[in-house]
Amino acid sequence: MTVGWLPREAAEIFGEGTEAHEAYDVLTVDVPPGDAWPAALETARSELGCDFFDWLSAVDEPGEGLLRVCAHVVALGTPPRRLLLRTAVPHEAPSLPTATGVYAGAAWHERETHEMFGIDFPGHPGLGKLLLPESFEGHPLRKDFVLAARVAKQWPGAKEPGGETPRRRQPLPPGVPDPNEWGPLRGRASGGAGDDRPARPRRGAGASGGAGGERPVRPRRSRSVSEGSASQRAAGASGGSADSPQGGGGSGAGAAVPNAAPDGPSARAASPKGNGEADGSGKPPRQGDSRQGGR
Repeated sequence: MTVGWLPREAAEIFGEGTEAHEAYDVLTVDVPPGDAWPAALETARSELGCDFFDWLSAVDEPGEGLLRVCAHVVALGTPPRRLLLRTAVPHEAPSLPTATGVYAGAAWHERETHEMFGIDFPGHPGLGKLLLPESFEGHPLRKDFVLAARVAKQWPGAKEPGGETPRRRQPLPPGVPDPNEWGPLRGRASGGAGDDRPARPRRGAGASGGAGGERPVRPRRSRSVSEGSASQRAAGASGGSADSPQGGGGSGAGAAVPNAAPDGPSARAASPKGNGEADGSGKPPRQGDSRQGGR
C-alpha cells in the first residue's frame, strides 16, 4: 500500500524495515540506522527528485533511550513535495554516517547536531566547534544536561504569582537539578525534592484569633463631631478639665483661654493695632508676643 505521493511502497523504495506515514502535508519515512541512512538520502534525491536540502537536526527521546535524527528534503515543483527522513541512534555513544556525500549543505547542520546532541558523524570533513566556546563541556540540547543557572536562581515555577511559596511542592522541569543533590547548596537547600519539611502557610494564615487560618477582623474606631476621634479625646483628658481657670492648653469645650482680652468696644479700641482682636480676627494673642499692649 502506497502512502502519500510515493510511487510504490516505502519498503520497496527504501529497503526493508522502513515505515512511512503522512501528516500535515509532510511525508515521513523512518529508516533503520547505520548504512541505510545515507542510502535512503541518496534514494530520496535520485529517485524521488528531492534535490533541495532544508535542514538536519535531532530530538532527544529520554523515555526510549535514543536520539532521533531527522532530515527534511523537498522536491521543488507545483506543489512542492516534502519528505522527512528519520532514524534513531542509541543515547550512549551515538554515531551515524555523514550525509555530506549526498547533500553538501548538511555539513553545517551536522556540526550543530554534533555540538548540541553529541552525535558523531563519521566521514564528516570537520566536526569542530560551531556555536559554543572551546572550553564548554556537555551538550546543551540533551534532556539530561544540567541547567546550572536554575540552581543559582529558582526557576519561575517554584513560586506562585504572588511571590509566596506554593502549598504543594512543584515538580522540577527536565534538566533542572535538585539543589539538595547538585550545586553549591547541596544538602543544605530548602524547597527541593529532598526537602520533607511542610510548605510555609500563606501570609496571615494561622494568625491569632482567626478561625481556620483567617485573619481576625479588627473593629473600626467610631467617631462623632461632638466627641472627636480617640486621639483627640485622650489629649483633652490629659490637658485638664474645663472648670480650671487655666486648662494647660487643653481642647475642652469650657477651657479658659490664657491672656484672653475682655470683650467689648472699649477693649477692642484700647488694644494696639496688630493684636488679634484689633483686626477683627477673634484670635487670642500668643503668650510672650512682643506685639501685645505692653510694648
